[in-house]
Amino acid sequence: MHSKDCYNGHMFLSPNYLLALVLILTVHEASHAWVATRLGDPTAERAGRLSLNPIRHLDLMGTLMMFFAGIGWGKPVPVNPRNFEKPFRDEALTALAGPAANLILAFLAAIPYTYLPAGHLWAFAGSVLDLSLVLFLFNMLPFPPLDGSKFLTLLVPQRYKGRYLEMLDKSTAYFIAFMVIDLYLGQRWFGFSIVWTLVSTATFWMKTAILVIV
Repeated sequence: MHSKDCYNGHMFLSPNYLLALVLILTVHEASHAWVATRLGDPTAERAGRLSLNPIRHLDLMGTLMMFFAGIGWGKPVPVNPRNFEKPFRDEALTALAGPAANLILAFLAAIPYTYLPAGHLWAFAGSVLDLSLVLFLFNMLPFPPLDGSKFLTLLVPQRYKGRYLEMLDKSTAYFIAFMVIDLYLGQRWFGFSIVWTLVSTATFWMKTAILVIV
């Protein structure tokens, strides 16, 4: 997303998942930049983010946090809504671009995962498939700073948009605090995380459906 994309890091300890993470994060962030540029905002392109070079999209602290705290983020893609013809619509479409890229990658990865024999390439395709779906579903949650909160702007009636955007600006810290509590205290007290239980369950069913389709 063009604020901070969050990723759960507990599953990223194998080489396949690490490589898949780099690929998916890069495509995700570059997609934000590409759509913003196509819609008239050159900010991301001028910042060098219209690129498939992973180094341009990795955030050092966000990457380290994935391993030490279980929550991380990519480098924010700069967006200036004033450059858009229709700011609310175009900013929402820019936000949607990252998760949409994840979903496309999931379908593409499902093809070799389905038809190749077991091996390194098959395992990597499985990692891309799983991780793409996890990031698609997580980033589409309607909570700031996730992409779903920006995309939801399209569905908010015009008279409530200002109040909704004000709420987004103030709610990021609360969501991050909730995620920390959910991931750590939830696991300790109840033996599961609410968010990741929902995401992992939805990932299973989406993966099943995609493998049936391909």
